[in-house]
Amino acid sequence: MDSISQKKLEALKNPKVLAYVDEAIKLCQPAKVTVITDSEEDYEYVRKVAIKNQEEAPLKMKGHTIHFDSPKDQGRDKAHTKYLLSKEVDWGMNINYVLKKEGLPEILSIIDGIMKGKEMLISFFSLGPTNSPFSLRAMQITDSAYVTHSEKILYRSGYEEFKRLDGSDDFFYFLHSAGRLENNVTADIDKRRIYIDLEDNRVYTVNNQYAGNSVGLKKLAFRLAIQKAQNEDWLAEHMFLMGVRGKPGRTTYFTGAFPSACGKTSTAMIPGQSIVGDDIAYLRKIDGQIRAVNVEKGIFGIIQDVNPNDDPLIYEALTTPREVIFSNVLVNDGTPYWLGMGKEPPAEGVNFAGQWYKGKKDENGKEIPYASKNARYTIAINELDNADPNLDEPMGVPVKAIVYGGRDSYTTTPIVESLTWEHGVFLGATVESETTAATIGKEGVRTHDPMANKDFISVPLATYLENHLKFTKGLKETPTIYATNYFLKNEQGKYCNSKLDKKVWILWAEGRVNGEYEAIETPVGRIPKYEDLKNLFKQHLNTDYTKEEYNEQFAIRISKYLEKMDRMTEAFSHIQMPPAFATELENQIKRLQAAKAVYGEVATPDKFQK
Repeated sequence: MDSISQKKLEALKNPKVLAYVDEAIKLCQPAKVTVITDSEEDYEYVRKVAIKNQEEAPLKMKGHTIHFDSPKDQGRDKAHTKYLLSKEVDWGMNINYVLKKEGLPEILSIIDGIMKGKEMLISFFSLGPTNSPFSLRAMQITDSAYVTHSEKILYRSGYEEFKRLDGSDDFFYFLHSAGRLENNVTADIDKRRIYIDLEDNRVYTVNNQYAGNSVGLKKLAFRLAIQKAQNEDWLAEHMFLMGVRGKPGRTTYFTGAFPSACGKTSTAMIPGQSIVGDDIAYLRKIDGQIRAVNVEKGIFGIIQDVNPNDDPLIYEALTTPREVIFSNVLVNDGTPYWLGMGKEPPAEGVNFAGQWYKGKKDENGKEIPYASKNARYTIAINELDNADPNLDEPMGVPVKAIVYGGRDSYTTTPIVESLTWEHGVFLGATVESETTAATIGKEGVRTHDPMANKDFISVPLATYLENHLKFTKGLKETPTIYATNYFLKNEQGKYCNSKLDKKVWILWAEGRVNGEYEAIETPVGRIPKYEDLKNLFKQHLNTDYTKEEYNEQFAIRISKYLEKMDRMTEAFSHIQMPPAFATELENQIKRLQAAKAVYGEVATPDKFQK
């Protein structure tokens, strides 16, 4: 480490930072150590090192670069992502963990000397806006300039934030190495490990480059934050954060959690609305209301099917000069091509498999696609035309509605409003997502995904639910909770709605929380009235919404709901349910049984109108 970097470290006056750096240098044995601050000069250095190391290559358009991961390193490695725990635990759900006495020696032996001949980059970040009650600090040590570059786009620089710590050790620490490289990608995939130490708030991730595994501040930090939130009476959630624009001049902020492939990003990017964030939100109680921030300032998004028709705002940003990292797409003559972009790709080029041509096969004889299904783009949110002006507001934005979405072919209505906060928590905790034939081979297999957060919950499930139930204690204003389902089918197996209809559901919810619409109370929650939806469809989509469509979509499929309650009873039988949650489950079943006794298996909305 040269004297400049040494002075940068010493200026933080933080013994824990110095101890971590000393430990990492001795363990990893890098050839060079560089400290990165918040300055634009240091940011430019990172960009240049990423190019020099051939982790990224410049594309034809200014600001665009391409990064490739190993063909075996293009998705989150769930099998080797484990918690490091001192003793065995029962969280009421399946979690992947290894005892510290076994896992720690293993990961340290893999990391030993792993940065020989490489440059170690030390960076500091803020999770959430800087100088804010939401801010969590994070220190990243890595030998990958691509990882640091990605984090510089995705997160706020936090060197000055570490100065505000006044020597405190209250920060997250991430140690990463891409490992031995062949053709600029990780070679030892068999030794890929991602270990999360909840007790020490630190993460070790090694022998990987795909950002879902290597960028510690994303889903790895999220697990640390969930645990911290549960202990400090706030929430870290797998949620988008958006501004919904109802009447002219009015913006109402929504958060929303959806499992993968259930419409989360497309909801956050509904035309005419504004985006604060698409992935992770922190929620706190401030001055009697729930306020929230986007942990990130950028998007690490799936690029497949981003095209001018379905995602015009993102497509425009990705095809004009600005800072973007593309990963695992096809490059021909300096131009990126991805699956579903709306134009025919060239028959040859360079992709994650090296030189590519149409019909090229891998070692197993399987044809190699020109781009990965999980190819990504990394871009700052303020590069999008619909970026919300309060993106960096230190006090966050006031949350008036929370939306939980799932994929459910034959049960839940397109949107329903919870009867109470506790009932809303129940709706979120009973989210299900169905597999599709295209990805799994068998359609309609349901996965229970509480709050769309199952993969990341880092405390016992009962504790997590209890903290949601009591979160509104002391509030002057309580957000309204909604459940959505964009994937309802009719008896013929056809979808009841178009992709665009979600705009109407969200605008109806925005009107509800602002006192504009009445609703029909059913056993499963409050649903819209036909006339209100008819007007919204005409005003915002210029379509004629029929009473037949309404009855098909908002009929309460009572028997199907009761079948779901059977599944939920089984799902939660493995935990000691919080009393308020057990009451919600019991009452939901009773309401449905009473309705079935009167109306039979299905009841149209008019049956519940008083």
